This record gives sequence, C-alpha cells and structure tokens, in this order.
Amino acid sequence: MPPRAPRAPRPELPLVARARAHADRTAIAAADGTFTYRELLDASAGVATCLLAGRADLAEARVAFLAPAGFRHVATQWGIWRAGGVAVPLAVSHPPPELEYVIRDAEAEIVVVHPDLAGSLEGVRLPPAVHTVTTHEAVGTTPHSPLPGVAEGRRAMMVYTSGTTGRPKGVVTTHANLAAQVTSLVAAWEWRADDHILLVLPLHHVHGIVNVLTCALWSGARCEMLPHFDAVSVWSRLAAGELTLFMAVPAIYTKLIAAWEAAPPERRREYSAGCAPPRMRLMVSGSAALSVGTLERWRDISGQVLLERYGMTEIGMALSNPLRGARRPGFVGAPLPGVEVRLVDDAGRLAAAGAPGEIEVRGPAVFLEYWRQSDATAAAFRDGWFRTGDVAVIENGAYRILGRRSVDIIKTGGYKVSALEIEEVLRTHPAVLECAVVGVDDAEWGERVCAAVELRGSGELTLAALQAWAKQRLAPYKVPRALRCVRALPRNAMGKVMKPDVAALFRSAGSA
Repeated sequence: MPPRAPRAPRPELPLVARARAHADRTAIAAADGTFTYRELLDASAGVATCLLAGRADLAEARVAFLAPAGFRHVATQWGIWRAGGVAVPLAVSHPPPELEYVIRDAEAEIVVVHPDLAGSLEGVRLPPAVHTVTTHEAVGTTPHSPLPGVAEGRRAMMVYTSGTTGRPKGVVTTHANLAAQVTSLVAAWEWRADDHILLVLPLHHVHGIVNVLTCALWSGARCEMLPHFDAVSVWSRLAAGELTLFMAVPAIYTKLIAAWEAAPPERRREYSAGCAPPRMRLMVSGSAALSVGTLERWRDISGQVLLERYGMTEIGMALSNPLRGARRPGFVGAPLPGVEVRLVDDAGRLAAAGAPGEIEVRGPAVFLEYWRQSDATAAAFRDGWFRTGDVAVIENGAYRILGRRSVDIIKTGGYKVSALEIEEVLRTHPAVLECAVVGVDDAEWGERVCAAVELRGSGELTLAALQAWAKQRLAPYKVPRALRCVRALPRNAMGKVMKPDVAALFRSAGSA
C-alpha cells in the first residue's frame, strides 16, 4: 500500500495564528490580572473544549456571553470562535427583558455568564434547551486537541443594533468581515505591537469590540481594561504616560474635560502631559457626532486633535480623517483602505458633485445578514451597496455628515437607538395612553432621548418616576432624559404623529 498522505492542517483563524507570534507579550491587563498571548491562547482553547462538550464543531451554533471587560471576557469570545460558534455578546448594562430578547432572538444554544453577573440572568426566562456555563468553568477546562478548523467565510459574531423596525436586529458578520474591518484600521492607523491602548468602551458594540480590542490583539499590542468608566481613573492612566492610543465617544471626552477642569492646577498639568505626543500618538472619537467646541477644548487641554471617523455595526468603519495630515473639524474624512463609498440621491443615482446624498458602502467588511430577517437584509442593499440611511456631502475630498434619513433613529452616547422600540415599551406604562420619542441635539450625548406623552385619564407622571420605571425595562442609554406631558400629540391630517413638531416641544422648553 502506498503511504497515507499526511492530513492537511486544519485552518486556523488569522487572529489566533497571529497571536502565536506574540506568545510572550502582554495581551490583556485588567482587574483580574495581566495575561500574555500564550495564556489567552491556552484559556480560549479551554473555553472551546468546554463549549464543544465532545462535539467536533459547534457549526455556527450561537453562544451568548455576559462578562465584564477583562481576560475571561476575551477568552470566552475567542473560545466561541475557536469552537466554530457564533459569538453573541450581551450588554452588562442591560436589564433582564433586553437580555432575554437577544438570547431568544439569536436562538442561543449556550449562555456563558461571569459569576459576578449571574444575578442579571435571574429574571431571564431561558428556553429549556439552553445550556448555561460560567466563565470560570469554561476558562478552567483542560484543552483538548485538535480544535475544529474554522473557515473565514463562516459566521463569527452577532451584534444587536436597533433599526427603524423597532426591535433590535442581529447583525451577522463572518470571520472574513471582521478581518477586513480590522486590517483596514490597522493599516490606516498604523497599529503596531508596541502599542498600548486603554479600553473604556462597552464590549457589546463594534467600537469597543473591533476598533479597540480586536485591532490591538491582531497587532500583538496590549489592551488595558478598566472595570467601569471613571473620569479620574482614566486621567490617572493617561497621566502615567504609558498609553499610545485612546478611543472614546464624544460623551466620554466631555466627561474627561469636566474632570480636568475640576482638578487642581498641578494635577491638570500631569493629566495634559500624559496626552502629549509622541508617546500618545493617536486619540480617536466616534459613534456620535463630535462638536467642534469639544474638539477644540480637547485640543487645548491635551495638545491632541481628535481623529473623527464614521462607521456602523453593519460595516465596521468606512470613513476616517487621516492619521497624518490635517483633520478637519466637523468632517469624517475619506474612505478607509478596502472600503468603497458613494453618495446617491433618492432614486439611487450618483449624487451631483457638491450635492448631498445618502452614504452607501461596499466591500469585504460589510456584514452578511440581519439574523432571521431576510426582507430587512434585502432592503438594506441596493445593487450590492449597503444603504446606511445617513446623508452626507463631500467638500474638498472629505465627507461631512448631515444627518439621518429616518427621524426614528436617535444617536445618543455612541449608540444608535430606535425611537419606535422605546415607544413600544413606554406605552406599557399604566399612566401612558400614547407617546412619541424623539432625539434632540445635546452637546454631551449627541442627541438626548426625549418622550412626549398623552396621559391616561387624570393620571400624573414625572420624569423621575418614568426613568425609575424605564430603567427596569430598557438599556440605560434608551431611558428618556426629558419628558413633556401633553393633552394631545401633534398629528397630521392622516393621524400620524409629526415628529419634528414633537422635537420642537423640547427645543422650546430648553432641557425640559
């Protein structure tokens, strides 16, 4: 008999393969310790073995996981991928109804939970077939070899985002999509192995998952994590002079500015010195519009001109101001490497030069599908281009965002929120007969969520009472920050609520 040909090696994800080249470098520094890439590889192999439970491959089974930022969060995410599963990150800030919605909609087979957050799942009615495991059990499992080969075209992650249909949709990205999103940013922002970044963003959102965590780990860099955002703690880490990159949303920069202004002069000097180039080489703002005033104040304090970029859960990042060269306030730059961007009019024709148009994006970074929503997926594309719903204009080669086509999408604190979803929840309040939710411009949050309500009978409702009630049912950033009780909502002849008139109620009342 001829000798048996050697078995072809199983394909290993590039993120994992690259980590082997940085085995002894620090990957994660967090409250639970400091860990090397080798330790991350070993721990994630243990997680994969635990999740497989004797199977050869999870074969794109959805695995939801709830863990604070830290080593076990990352090991769990990588372990899901290495077992062939689809990672569904859950938000640590979400109340049980929102966690339950994601777990059920994703049809998760397994839920991995950090012991410190087990209480968050107590109010979640899990389907009977769902298996739960703790992060500590998973990370502590002895790895078995070999793990399945995972092709880049397979589904990798499902991040939930709100849309005009109301309830959040699962945005499905493949491993190839994620690699394209990461390599585009690594090239454009010149990530390198000696970079050191502080993560202050949530890990159920593409900004934190891709732009910070995965770009760092792809590059062999160090990602440091705080258990929760605290302006003074962040300034302390900046002042230490060890960080080379920092990325946040405008609301965080606003809080950091306030903390700097509240500090004594000597401390201010320490804070500012920690931001000085060349050690701190890049500071980025995104996920919401950055006001020119915030950009200029941050430049005065830190010496850094924030780099603004534009992206979405469905596409990763598409546009960016340059790493080297002039960054124009109010603009989000030009297309990133590997990304095609165009502006079109209402008929889908290319917008005339200098005219506004809807941003459409094409390229390998664009997502695969909305989970179990084929009609919504089809509607999101036009001739192979993803329709963002955002309107922009090109001026001297740079894109300037003008707004969104849908009045029912609110961008607040870096999140894209559906007004329709919030309205559906508020209508279940016993004092609310009808309501309308709008976004109103806000210097700190980009837009603040505002609710106008018609009360039932002679009922009464205060903002504090509504917020206390809503916090049990909505994510914190979806809770209304302003309330107006009205006799009747403004409607047109067809009975449709006129959202611009609702927004005017709050503008005329200031912060109401």
